Amino acid sequence: MPTAIIAEDEDLLRSELRRMLAECWPELEVLAECEHGADALEAIERLQPDVAFLDIRMPGLSGLDVAHAVSGRCHAVFTTAYDQYAVEAFAAGALDYLLKPVAKARLEQAVTRLRERLRLSETAPDIGRLMAELDRRLRPQVETEQRIRWISASVGDTIKLFPIEQILFFESDEKYTRVVSGEDEAHVRKPLRELVAGLDPEQFWQIHRGVVVRAEAIARARRDELGRITVELRGRPERLKVSQAYAWRFKAM
Repeated sequence: MPTAIIAEDEDLLRSELRRMLAECWPELEVLAECEHGADALEAIERLQPDVAFLDIRMPGLSGLDVAHAVSGRCHAVFTTAYDQYAVEAFAAGALDYLLKPVAKARLEQAVTRLRERLRLSETAPDIGRLMAELDRRLRPQVETEQRIRWISASVGDTIKLFPIEQILFFESDEKYTRVVSGEDEAHVRKPLRELVAGLDPEQFWQIHRGVVVRAEAIARARRDELGRITVELRGRPERLKVSQAYAWRFKAM
């Protein structure tokens, strides 16, 4: 019997998704319903479901954080009211991406993909190639969003321009985002979550809910006796903390 968890911070939407799943996939057993990202992560670790339906925006850890943290141990289907997260969701290994309010026909398509993926997992000892082919055929086509090339920031009566290739890291600072290059820094009036959508996820790694760092700028990552990871950058004095949700990036240590 296939199993799943549902992570959604709105009670009505969570109940509606469960009702629709019961109609589209009667044999699916929902093991847990979670309101927060941290609860979802704990439920996946404890219950080991086959599928996780994850809202992208949740208190604490986001659905993307949870998907990265579990690192493919279950199939992730994201639900969200915001289509700008699609590219990042598939980069996190999503099998599907459902826009709210979720239409029954669209959910049925996702269930078809999930059933096929689970069938292959049970019958093929080495399914890497088959899974890749299945994704190629069934995954919704998502256009790559236009990447940010410059960041402009006002400082008094001056506008500073930062070429994206010179930026070392972004750090959330209340209503602003701190932009730091090797030689300068400034604050922009745009939240970090919006900037992330225009960054290349291969070049810029999110290591904390409020920090995105250029991968090439990382000099080393240190783990203390409690398992907490801190990143050191080339040519900068900052020590950037890595949250548990993003510790998977440094598993090789």
